[in-house]
Amino acid sequence: MPGLTYDQLQKKAKDLAPEEREILDSPYTISNEAYAALRWVLHDVGGQVDTPAPYLEKGEEPWEMNTYLTCECLGWRGAWNSEERRRRENDLGGTQYFGLPYYARWITVATKSLVDKGYITVDELGAKIDEIRERYEKGKK
Repeated sequence: MPGLTYDQLQKKAKDLAPEEREILDSPYTISNEAYAALRWVLHDVGGQVDTPAPYLEKGEEPWEMNTYLTCECLGWRGAWNSEERRRRENDLGGTQYFGLPYYARWITVATKSLVDKGYITVDELGAKIDEIRERYEKGKK
């Protein structure tokens, strides 16, 4: 505030403190099991019980690299960002999250995002899938 002295500014700001409130306890009680279930997020599997799995060195398949590049281009063009991708993956639910390969989750949430935002329609997506499937089948012969 131009023209005010420091003392004048202090007088104006002295009543700007937050209102004092009584801290309330939550009226709800839940079991330890329910609390643990509420805290657990789908993608955070650290500490979860699982069977040992061997580490397998694996290179990416062409479709996986194409998926990665497509998703990165969507980010560069402002259609989405990596945080949205991760959030949408978490929202797939346990069956799809753990049932789909890594890049299959990426392409699944990318298509859902594009449809949800109105960049493409479900009909356009279906037509493109049919076109690619037909081209693929012709190439196999």
